[in-house]
Amino acid sequence: MKLTSWNVNGLRAVERKGNWQPFLKKGFDVVCIQETKSHPEQLVEEVRNPEGYFAYYNSSDLKKGYSGVAIYSKEKALKIETCDDIKVFNEEGRVLVVHYKNFVVINAYFPMTGRDDRLSYKLDFNDAILKKMESLKKSGKKVILCGDLNVAHEEIDLARPKENEGLAGFRPEERAWMDELTSLGYIDVFRFLFPNKKDSYTYWDLKTRARDRNVGWRIDYFIVSNSLVKDIKGFQILSEFLGSDHCPVVLELK
Repeated sequence: MKLTSWNVNGLRAVERKGNWQPFLKKGFDVVCIQETKSHPEQLVEEVRNPEGYFAYYNSSDLKKGYSGVAIYSKEKALKIETCDDIKVFNEEGRVLVVHYKNFVVINAYFPMTGRDDRLSYKLDFNDAILKKMESLKKSGKKVILCGDLNVAHEEIDLARPKENEGLAGFRPEERAWMDELTSLGYIDVFRFLFPNKKDSYTYWDLKTRARDRNVGWRIDYFIVSNSLVKDIKGFQILSEFLGSDHCPVVLELK
């Protein structure tokens, strides 16, 4: 089984560029999308309801063309949650929790922390996500968190750690939450499989053409509860796949 996660920086833009169908033709079983920047009614039919997939959405209530997440899966979900009861999830359409027979997928688009007020917002968001993960785990569920977490955990996870120390996406508070996550037994699949691998990134700044020079950040993750470790078969970063300032990442399970 293959699961993929991709911050598309606009679903409509990806479709217009001709990248949507080539992406789906890779045959993923579960497709998790962040930053859809759209509501379902704004999408063309082949994106809104792609053949062979069930489609689930959570879009921003604040404004159109902002944030948003989606999940497409070949298997019909047993249960879908948007966590509307938690304020930090509700307004910006940042989370989908989809229950399947063998695991639960949390697809999340984490906030950026460019402004100080957004740091507080993100830390509240982080804590709410972790609380949800722990609740699911304690109920006996196998948990998969994926998405754009908007943080590089360690210096190895970005090209220029010294220049970005203390800045958005590499703030101590953000990185400390990742430490907490792993201390509770959750596994960053890429780093678990490739503990010392350098120069592997998932995001590059478009304005500076950073992708051409591979000056990037690894901020897109699959994180799993330790009960799923034995099922991990492989992981890929599809850095050659274009269409966004992020690239897709792929988790393969047995």
